[in-house]
Amino acid sequence: MKLGYVGLGKMGYNMVERLLELGHQIVAYNKEDEPVQKIAKKGAIPADSLRSLAMALEPPRLVWVMVPYEAVDAVLKDLTPLLAKDDTVIDGGNSPYKESLRRAHELGDKGINFLDVGVSGGPAGARNGACIMVGGDEDVFRTYEQIFRDASVDHGYAHFGKSGAGHFVKMVHNGIEYGMMQALAEGFAILRHSGFNLDLEKVADLYNHRSVIESRLVGWLKAAYEKYGEDLEGISGAVAQSGEATWTIDAAKELGSPVPIIKGALDFRLQSQSNPSYIGQIVSALRNQFGGHEVKASAEEVEKRGKRKIA
Repeated sequence: MKLGYVGLGKMGYNMVERLLELGHQIVAYNKEDEPVQKIAKKGAIPADSLRSLAMALEPPRLVWVMVPYEAVDAVLKDLTPLLAKDDTVIDGGNSPYKESLRRAHELGDKGINFLDVGVSGGPAGARNGACIMVGGDEDVFRTYEQIFRDASVDHGYAHFGKSGAGHFVKMVHNGIEYGMMQALAEGFAILRHSGFNLDLEKVADLYNHRSVIESRLVGWLKAAYEKYGEDLEGISGAVAQSGEATWTIDAAKELGSPVPIIKGALDFRLQSQSNPSYIGQIVSALRNQFGGHEVKASAEEVEKRGKRKIA
C-alpha cells in the first residue's frame, strides 16, 4: 500500500522503517526535517509539508498521524483541507477516546474516514511488531487491514467496533499497565529490604521462567537491574505520568466501576514528585526500558539521596 505518515518520533520512525521493509510506500512528514531525511535514506518519500504529503498520494488517500495527543487537532486542522471525500485518517497516538469520537464525527461530516488506533509495545514494538487496537467503520478497517497486520506481531491487531473503541481499549490497557508496574515495584522494594541480601536481577530472571507473574514487564525489570545495578543508579524516584491512567479513572467513575489499584498507582506517581523513593525508581526504570522515557534523576534528587537512604 501507499500511505502518508505524519510524525517520526520514537514510535513513528520505527513503524515507518518496519512498513518500508515489508514493501509499503511511505510518504513521510515530520515537523522537524532531520528524521524525514534520515528515513528517506531507507526508502521513504520525503515531504516537506502536509501539502506536499497530500499531493504525493493518489485518492483515496490514507494518512497515518502519529503525534502526541495534544498535537492531533493542530495536525488535522492543517491536514483536513488537503484531503477529499473517501480519504482516511488514522490517529495512531494515545488520544482520549472522547476526542476520537469527536474527530470521527467532524471528519465524517466532510466525507473523510477516521480510524482511532491504539498502539502498544513501545519503540521496540513499533519496530518489530506492535499490538494494535482499532476503532471505526469496519469496512474502512477491512480496506486497510494489511497495514495493521504488517505493523503488528502475529495475531497482534484487532478491530473493536465503532469510533472511539480502539482508543478506549488502549486507554484501559494503559491504566492496567500502571497497576502492574506499581505491584512489581512494591514487591521488589520489599525484596530489597528483606535482609536476605537477595540478588534482585536473579530474582527477576527467575520470575520470568514460567512463574505466574512471568511477563515482559518482569523481563524489562531484569534488564534495568542489569544496566543500572540494584540501586538503579541515576534513575529518578519521582515518576512521571502522561495522563492515560487519569482518563481510565474518569471513565470508570462514569461507568460506576471501582478501580482502586489503578487509582492508587496514579496517586503514587503524583505523590512521588515531592517524595521520591526506591519504588519510584523501579517504576521509572520500567518506563525507560519499554518506552525510552527520560528518567534521569535531578541534581537535587541525587543530592538528597546522598544525605539519606531512600526507602
